[in-house]
Amino acid sequence: MFALNSLRVAVLLSLGAHALAFAQEPAPPAPPAPPAPSPSTEVPVVATTPLQPAAAPAPAVAAPAATRPFAELVRGARQHPGFLNLYQKEEKVWIELRPDQFDRPLFMSVNMPNGLGERGVYGSQMGFSRVVTFHRIGNLVQMIAKNTQFKAIGGTPEAKVVAQGFSDSLVAIAPVSSGPNPKNQSVLIDANILLFGDIPGFSTRLESAFRLQYAMDARNSSFTSVRSDEAMTGFQVNAHYAVARIPAPPPVMPAMPAAIASPPTTLPDPRSMFLGFYYTFMPLPAEPMASRRADDRVGHFVTTNQDFSDDVAPTTAVHMVSRWRLEKKDPAQALSEPKQPIVYWMDANIPDKYRESVRQGILAWNAAFEKIGFKDAVVVKQQTAADRFDTMDARHASVRWFVGSDVGFAIGPRQVDPRTGEILDADIGMSDGFSRTARRMVSEDGMGGTVAFAPHDGDAAHEDRCDYMLQSGDEMGFAMGLLEARGELEMGSPQADAVAQAYVRSVIMHEVGHTLGLRHNFRSSTIYTIKQLQDAAFTREHGMTGSVMDYTPFNLALKGERQGEYVASALGPYDYWAIEYAYKPIEPAREKQELARIAARSNEPLLAFGTDQDAGGFNSDPDVNVFDLGSDPLAYFQRRLAISRELWDRIQNRTLKPGESYESLRRSFDYGFQQFARTMPVVVKYVGGVTYLRDHAGTGRATFTPVPLPRQRAALKMLTNSLFKSDSFTFTPAMISRLGADTFAMRGKADVSVGGRVLGLQAGVLDQLMSDAVAVRLIDSREKLDNPGLGLGLDELYSTVQDAVWSELKTGKDITGMRRNLQREHLKRVAVMLLRATPSMPADARSLQRENSLALQRDLRGAMARPASREVKAHLSESYETLSQALKAPMLRVGT
Repeated sequence: MFALNSLRVAVLLSLGAHALAFAQEPAPPAPPAPPAPSPSTEVPVVATTPLQPAAAPAPAVAAPAATRPFAELVRGARQHPGFLNLYQKEEKVWIELRPDQFDRPLFMSVNMPNGLGERGVYGSQMGFSRVVTFHRIGNLVQMIAKNTQFKAIGGTPEAKVVAQGFSDSLVAIAPVSSGPNPKNQSVLIDANILLFGDIPGFSTRLESAFRLQYAMDARNSSFTSVRSDEAMTGFQVNAHYAVARIPAPPPVMPAMPAAIASPPTTLPDPRSMFLGFYYTFMPLPAEPMASRRADDRVGHFVTTNQDFSDDVAPTTAVHMVSRWRLEKKDPAQALSEPKQPIVYWMDANIPDKYRESVRQGILAWNAAFEKIGFKDAVVVKQQTAADRFDTMDARHASVRWFVGSDVGFAIGPRQVDPRTGEILDADIGMSDGFSRTARRMVSEDGMGGTVAFAPHDGDAAHEDRCDYMLQSGDEMGFAMGLLEARGELEMGSPQADAVAQAYVRSVIMHEVGHTLGLRHNFRSSTIYTIKQLQDAAFTREHGMTGSVMDYTPFNLALKGERQGEYVASALGPYDYWAIEYAYKPIEPAREKQELARIAARSNEPLLAFGTDQDAGGFNSDPDVNVFDLGSDPLAYFQRRLAISRELWDRIQNRTLKPGESYESLRRSFDYGFQQFARTMPVVVKYVGGVTYLRDHAGTGRATFTPVPLPRQRAALKMLTNSLFKSDSFTFTPAMISRLGADTFAMRGKADVSVGGRVLGLQAGVLDQLMSDAVAVRLIDSREKLDNPGLGLGLDELYSTVQDAVWSELKTGKDITGMRRNLQREHLKRVAVMLLRATPSMPADARSLQRENSLALQRDLRGAMARPASREVKAHLSESYETLSQALKAPMLRVGT
């Protein structure tokens, strides 16, 4: 038996050293000294072993020696009693585990209070959570993540089948450090060994971000603080990651530059970094919350389990609404305080001047809870120096600020009990750009630059990542520039500061909605008319959209129109409905019936719903969009393009004050192009577009309805007039020559390529209009019509685009350089369609393009006979030859 146990230990130690990367990696040469840990009110624990150059690899878990008596090991150690008792002696920390704590499921969360400040590695970020158990094998303790995704009723044959079919995962290991405690037979395990491995999997994340193989360095990692009470046990780890060397850049840039190493830019020495992880261990709720089945007509985040208990059900998937446990103190009262409110802690790192706006944004949700009988369901508390906890632990929902060199987003994630969908923790992260962008636009010159997009990865990140703050920051920059140019808002004034505060408050409302379990609702912007949106009293009462979970643009009136609220200040009707479905107290016996009644209201116009998968991609619903307003999205986009052109006209005639930087003109100029870049791809969705409703039977509405032909034609006309006409873009040389850049932040050439910006817009729209996906969409949409002639045809699409792009061939007008570039882009795509038939290309698309190409060839031949400049003649001749060769060449079938 002893030999068998020794073999088990050896195998598991090998697994810990290799598969789980617990072994010490080679240290980098001459790294910087570790930075001092951030101030903490808790007991600091520091590493004492310095990092040495060229250190030899050493296993993090050595072969277990004879254990020491419990009393001897803890003699002189400071005890932290709590959920898990801790003992601390200098840099060492031990966890005490009683016999009843082995193989007992508990909740573990891993959050990230400290980061790197670039490329997705930021501080104040919520990580992931697991249900884990401590399992003992001889003198080794495994921390095992339980597989909670698959289940069946306990004690049944189905439960045995599930257990045999799906595996748990080994997360970490540590040796037993002590003999049993004579009082309760508990033992100690080494927390330094257990938690100084790469449990968060950040070596892969760092490799993805920087293309460098950073490894966890356990020897130079340490506990910044440890804390334990009856509710939870927490460890903040200052984790060191290192790479032995930074490879030299290649002498010649490869074809795929993203594959080469790109070291961090925010570190004193890019070979070494310290990242902070906060590990929380706490009991799962002793009495699981009653779960609530989700309904696809209402947009909630869900916790999904695969339940194999019933082999009659059409699917094993069970979708439960993610929600907080909310129960009335007095169920008999129509309006009662909850037994336990949803408490949000405003972290001490939130700047003072924005705390009131953040508080208001959180508390705005109480209006929805009052409708279903809860008084003060949401409570806000401000963390002070007297509060001896980190809001990154799993017991304190929080709002935190964070900074970085490339950040510009906010995020509202949650961690849930996988058994029921109960939300146990939520930490809203707000980047410094949240305030800095607003303040910069207000106090400097009213314009903002584009914040770089921050990459993200991980399961929760894709679901929870919210770019509302990033994109609404651009919206605010555009709005402030326009209002300043109109003379309607003076930068640095109290009115301008009020707009910035309202902007912060509105985005907080949005992110809090995520932490309450609500998904995006991008159809909600269509429920009110433009006239209603111009009435500030109306929007303060009813909301600016159906839901604050939409991405709402600044509500800008055309010149001469009445101006309403700039940003949303109140919840919309959908928000009340979604909160009612998730949180309304319902007796169990009638819950199914009552939830069906609530969800059946989905066909009410004010409760319109469409979420992320409906808004993105070629086949998305054209009425489900980000940053639109009003009951007619096409009309809104036309208004926004008109405002963009107004901004351009105003900056062309603007006289700057002596000494004022030309950079402000450059930003306003670019904001206009941003509006075009945001608008045009959405307008394309109407071409062959199909609306998608989540109705269930009984509403009388079809699930899929093609966009009416007049609206498709209107969208196509908007595209051609805005992008493809000969006078779509005209700028004075005097204005272009003044578009100075920020010379401190400038990369590449300083001057502006207007033609390049215009061509980028045009090429992007051509890519969409002439894609296989749009061709398939047009053909498929006719299948849903009793009269196929009421759908837009491929021939009309291709002919309209070609006539607009090549209009000079018939009018005889001069073909400018900007127009020649557009025509080459169109011809390039036509030639590809003629020469390379992809598997997804409809046969009709290629045959119609061939017919159109023959007509274009005749027009080119006629134009070549007319007088023109040498550049134009060369362009026409080359275009004719390219088209002729494409028509003659044999077709290459791709993918066959």
